[in-house]
Amino acid sequence: MRAIALAALACLFVCAGFDGRAAAQSGATAITIEWEVKNRFRLFRRDTDFERHVLANRAGSQLATEHLLNRNTDGRGWADETVEHLCVNATGALLETCERDGESENYLAPKSHLLVARLTGTVPAGATCNWSFDDGTIPPKQVNAACSEPVRQRVSYGKPTIAAVGITRPDNSIESVSTEIQVRDLLIAGLGDSVAAGEGNPDRPIALADEGFCFRRFLGSVSGEYFRPSRLGYEADKSCGDNPVGPGAGATEEWTKHGARWMSAACHRSLYGYQIRTALALAVQNQHLAITFIPLACTGATIEIGLIGSQGASGCPPSGRCAGTVSAQIEQLQNALASARKQDANRKLDLVLLTVGANDVKFSGLVADVIITAGVERVLFNQGGLLAAVPQAQQILDRDFPGHFAKLRAALKPMVGGHLSRVVYVSYGHPAMHGGASCPGGRDGLDVHPAFTADAARLRSVTDFVQTKFMPKMKALARCEGGPACKTPDSDRMTFVDSHQAAFANHGFCARSPEDPAFDRECFSAEGKSFDPDPVSAATAPLACSLRPSEFRPYAPRARWIRTANDSYFTAMTFPRGLPSTMQPSNIHDAAWGALSAVYGGAFHPSAEGHAAMADAALPAAREVLGLKAPPKVIAEPLPPPTVAPAQ
Repeated sequence: MRAIALAALACLFVCAGFDGRAAAQSGATAITIEWEVKNRFRLFRRDTDFERHVLANRAGSQLATEHLLNRNTDGRGWADETVEHLCVNATGALLETCERDGESENYLAPKSHLLVARLTGTVPAGATCNWSFDDGTIPPKQVNAACSEPVRQRVSYGKPTIAAVGITRPDNSIESVSTEIQVRDLLIAGLGDSVAAGEGNPDRPIALADEGFCFRRFLGSVSGEYFRPSRLGYEADKSCGDNPVGPGAGATEEWTKHGARWMSAACHRSLYGYQIRTALALAVQNQHLAITFIPLACTGATIEIGLIGSQGASGCPPSGRCAGTVSAQIEQLQNALASARKQDANRKLDLVLLTVGANDVKFSGLVADVIITAGVERVLFNQGGLLAAVPQAQQILDRDFPGHFAKLRAALKPMVGGHLSRVVYVSYGHPAMHGGASCPGGRDGLDVHPAFTADAARLRSVTDFVQTKFMPKMKALARCEGGPACKTPDSDRMTFVDSHQAAFANHGFCARSPEDPAFDRECFSAEGKSFDPDPVSAATAPLACSLRPSEFRPYAPRARWIRTANDSYFTAMTFPRGLPSTMQPSNIHDAAWGALSAVYGGAFHPSAEGHAAMADAALPAAREVLGLKAPPKVIAEPLPPPTVAPAQ
């Protein structure tokens, strides 16, 4: 059938008087067909959102791209313009059918792709062009257009299309040029925990009010109340009052309505996460590819609870249904693959991006143990099971974690064709180092809550555990090294990425620079004196500096690539739902809400800059697995228009 169609196409050109002179041309004047897939990151509904990244990626690295994108938004973040236009529903789940640029598409198994083709080279002045797109269907699709204009066409997926152009000169002589088009659509999944999800970087950050909002201290009197910036638009009672409104009443609903926006509130999944940034960069840098990305990573996930089993939801969307639980990521991925193969039996999973393990060894408990000082808060957090010490983490790492990782390996292996090299495990960036050493401790970045201060000795202990025990263990497990962890190492060995760790060693949560945003330098005191301690004056002006809370820029470049507790509150100001009942707040002013909203929006997680650096590290490994070439220094430049020869 293909031979007949090509013969018919050749006859069409010859019988019409095509003389084939284009094939004989050479050098700079040769006319060729160039083509690219439009909006080839298929999670985006709108090509305008994708093109924004195409232009920004000319900066080179993903970190430079992040800086450029956020310079254009004055540090307020670029994802706000995109998050409402994704192929996900209000809960963050993928849509089975997604309308992208006016065309309804099956998301997991596309039938066709929109592309743009154009001529490059020297086109005779006054020439007209007749395009033909032949995929074996008779008759081929025909398009008449000016030779200088690009042509948009949908081509079938899974088979080649021959694009041919007949160029008619003013003297009626005709020449032809053709090329074969075949789109490669890659299916990539992202799995893991809060770092994999992008925690700490809501797509639409919290909008801060300039006046204060009251929180109580545990077992505190009126003198124990303190004020921090409120959410913009919240009009209910901002003072603690004698009879605070309970969590099911209007005040909490009003508070929730003005929260930060995530592409998945239940998982705090964000477009800033390194996994999405890696997949997006692959799409930007490869014009003949399309990327179908399955985002599944979820804040709070461990291997047992989150990847293999279901977990509690971390948050609720500002409006609509609030999910109580999130299905296991492995189950979601299996269901997605089954759905895709119903439409396309040849559909396969090309790549998995994975980061997991920190929650398994109780990383959040280690952080809490470092920053919550002695007192009522520490006692209650300990009773609630929210503190963990290094010996406990070490015991889990040695005794339990290898078996859990083996379970994950066994679950993933059938989904990647029996070769776990297609799983790219991206390690964590160390959150507490600067200048190659542990951060010193103190209240810097932590004084958003009166009970927070980093104990220097405990911080050094955790830093050493992460650096010398946890990270090497993760590397050994992923690479099947240092023990009988893998039955068949050649097929069980994952692709491991840790090249970003050296950079993170200079960008921990304590890093400061004269180039940091003016708000940070003036308002976040290194001595822990960022907020007005007087509950009377703080009710209307909670900051000790002269700037307003609304002047904070969550996505401006900083020396630190790790969110502090102050950053977390000023960027997300959220509260986790999946906590023990003993730690659930009685109302939005109580002590649990105040303490946890300061850290559970992403404290000690990478910022958008940190995620961009992680994506830069992950990209070479992903390209190698997928058999893709590295891009030139200037990438994804729009196709050049054809040069029109001067009239004779």
